[in-house]
Amino acid sequence: MALTPLNELAVFIAVARHKSFTRAAKELGVSTSAVSHTVRLLEERAGGALLSRTTRSVSLTDMGQRLLERAGPGLEAALSALDHLSADASEVTGTLRLTVPFVSIAPVLEPVLPRFIQEHPHVRVEVRVNDRFVNIVQEGLDAGIRLAESVERDMVQVRLTPPFRFLIVGSPAYLKKRGTPTRPEDLEHHDCISFRAPTTGLVYHWELERGRRELRVPVKGPLVADQAQFMLRMATAGVGLAYLAEIEAEQALRSGAVRAVLEDWAPSVPGLFLYYPHRTRASPPLRAFINVARKVLSVK
Repeated sequence: MALTPLNELAVFIAVARHKSFTRAAKELGVSTSAVSHTVRLLEERAGGALLSRTTRSVSLTDMGQRLLERAGPGLEAALSALDHLSADASEVTGTLRLTVPFVSIAPVLEPVLPRFIQEHPHVRVEVRVNDRFVNIVQEGLDAGIRLAESVERDMVQVRLTPPFRFLIVGSPAYLKKRGTPTRPEDLEHHDCISFRAPTTGLVYHWELERGRRELRVPVKGPLVADQAQFMLRMATAGVGLAYLAEIEAEQALRSGAVRAVLEDWAPSVPGLFLYYPHRTRASPPLRAFINVARKVLSVK
């Protein structure tokens, strides 16, 4: 059977999602050379390179990115429909691909995912957990979870949590030994556990606010990390003070393993939001996930 533009698009999207000809070929059940040949045919049809290839990596060109953004969601939905024609019409089927930060695991994923999988057993869920900012369109994902301030303006946003604060916390043993800071300036004399942002590689300056006054405090200490739960464990162990989302430190605060300091300087954020592109109609699995999340989390 001759290749059609839709066949070629399906192969291209598989390569773009995996960023690998070999992994795309494995998914499609064909040879790597067949995948490469099909992509070349599509590039000839498109009149330009869609993928940039090196011996170590595959990435999208500008033309390839535009094609993925415009054609990808519709083709993925069509292929999913073909895959599940035999399923009951009332059942939600397909794959839901999410990128989520560590901070969302306890307040969102732990209560929502078991209920979602129970209610929709024919949906396969793929979750990528990391604190790196991800281009969900470029990486072939359905949606992501982020703080509202980090979501691009061209995205649909669905609230998942109420607003919460960012707190500075330390163990009782550390505070007894080093004293409790009462002013932001006191942090200069404390061991602080710094956070290095996975996306930028920069060390984060702690953001504090009281009334209309806002501060960005460059802290220093014996430890730099890029994962909040590890930072909480180190703060609990007495290594130093840590700056964390209140929802991450909630259990440790409740048990007394850590105490909050400078609470009158704790900034509040709107909360965690699920997001997906405006130009993409939410897939049935994503719509089902949003409905379950709203029920379980009691958010609107």
